[in-house]
Amino acid sequence: QVQLVESGGGLVQPGGSLRLSCTVSETIFRSHIMAWYRRPPGKQRELVAFTTNGGGTGYADSVKGRFTIDIAKNTVYLQMNSLKPEDTAVYYCNLKSGRDDYWGQGTQVTVSS
Repeated sequence: QVQLVESGGGLVQPGGSLRLSCTVSETIFRSHIMAWYRRPPGKQRELVAFTTNGGGTGYADSVKGRFTIDIAKNTVYLQMNSLKPEDTAVYYCNLKSGRDDYWGQGTQVTVSS
């Protein structure tokens, strides 16, 4: 069973930055699709950023130009800059391998003054 462990969440003021990490128990291959989702308070989970097996990346319109997803060895990162209060959410790391779908435990990001 693949395990994902997230870290890096916390409290930050608007305009600040955070870097989330997701350590995966297996090597991440091109056949895997990695993604970050988030669930704002009182709302449903939404896709934030993802990688493809073709080497591409994609971002939600709400985070384009501010967030960056990248992978190094068995860790996927989400660099979050110019944070806004609306970015406040529980952030989840996701791995898709074939028909299997794995999730991290979630890490809280709070953006407020």
